[in-house]
Amino acid sequence: MTPVALISEGQIRADVNGVLGLITLNRPEALNALSLPMIRDMTALLKAWAVDPAIEAIVVLGQGREGKVPAFCAGGDIRFFHKAATAGDGALDDFFTEEYALNHLIHHFPKPYIALMDGITMGGGMGISQGARLRVVSEHSRLAMPETAIGLFPDVGGGWFLAQTPGHIGEFLALTGQVLHAGDAIELGLADVYVPAAQWPAMIEALRQGVQDSAEHVAATVMSLSEVAPEGRIAARQAEIDAHFGKADLQAIAASLSGHEWGEAMGKLSPLMMAVSLEQIRRARGMSLADDLRMERDLVYHCFHGANAQAVEGIRAKAVDKDHAPRWQPASIAEVTPAQVKSFFERPWAPKDHPLATLRAPS
Repeated sequence: MTPVALISEGQIRADVNGVLGLITLNRPEALNALSLPMIRDMTALLKAWAVDPAIEAIVVLGQGREGKVPAFCAGGDIRFFHKAATAGDGALDDFFTEEYALNHLIHHFPKPYIALMDGITMGGGMGISQGARLRVVSEHSRLAMPETAIGLFPDVGGGWFLAQTPGHIGEFLALTGQVLHAGDAIELGLADVYVPAAQWPAMIEALRQGVQDSAEHVAATVMSLSEVAPEGRIAARQAEIDAHFGKADLQAIAASLSGHEWGEAMGKLSPLMMAVSLEQIRRARGMSLADDLRMERDLVYHCFHGANAQAVEGIRAKAVDKDHAPRWQPASIAEVTPAQVKSFFERPWAPKDHPLATLRAPS
C-alpha cells in the first residue's frame, strides 16, 4: 500500500483497518469545518485508495468534542473566506474549485463510501456526504444548507441534490435553510440509515478495530446497529410546502408566506441570494451533477466579486464582527430585479477555460 503524504497538519487523519480506509475530519474546535489543506488531503486519499486493491471501502467521520454535541462537518471555513476575499488571495478561488471537484469525485467514487453524519452536517459537510452510498444519521444529526444567511447559495452540489427531493422541498430548503433531523433527512432522501447515538461508540470501535475483511462486512457493521428513525416533520407538510414554494418567483413566494413562520425566517436572509438560489434549484433539475457544479462555480465567483457580491458582508456580520446585522443590497425582496439575478449566471470564463471544465461522470 502506497502511503499518502498529508499536508493538513493533523486536520485530516487517515487510518486503515483491513480493507477499510477511514478518514477522520480532525478539526473539532471549528466543528470540523473544511480548510483548503483538508480538501486537498481528502482528494489525495480518495484518489489513491480508488486504485489501491487493498482498500475496498471508505468511511468518513468527524472527530468528536468531549462533553459537547458532535459535529460531522459544519461547512467550509467561512472566516478564511472573508480573510481571503478582503485580501484578494487566490486561495479562495482554489478552495471552491477543489472542493467542488472533491464533491464530484465522491459522487462517482468507484468503491463504497460511507458518511457518518453525526451532529452538525451543513454546507460543505453535505457536500462530502451526499455522494455517499450509505449516509448514516443519529438523533444528534442536524442537516441543512443555510448559505443564504451569509450571502451565499446552497453550493457543493446543493443545486443538484436539493433538486432531487420531492416536489418543491428543494426550493424550501434552499430559501429557508431549514434544519432537518434524522427522520426528515431519511424521508426526503438526504440520508439512508439511522443508528441511535448510544450505538455510535460501538460502531466506530468496530470500524476502527474490528475485523473488516470485505466491503460487505464494513456495511454490515453499520447496518447491524440500525433502527427505524424517528418520524420526520417536513414530508408531512409536502402539500403546504409545494403550495408556497412552487410559486413563479421569489416575490410571489414571499407574498404567499406573508405572516407565516417560514416567511418570517426568510426576512433575515439575503434577498438577492434567495432569488439566485431559487433560480439555481430550478435550473439544476435539468442538469447533470457536473454541469450543476460548473454553474455553482460561476455563482460563487459572483458572490465574492462585483457590484452584487453579498458573501463578504454576510460573513462579516455572522462570523467576524458578529453583529448579526448584515447590510444586504438590495435590502428587501421587493427590490430584487431579474437583471440582478441573471448577472450571477453569467460565466466568467470561456467554456474551455472553466476551472471545472474537465468534470465528467465516469463512462
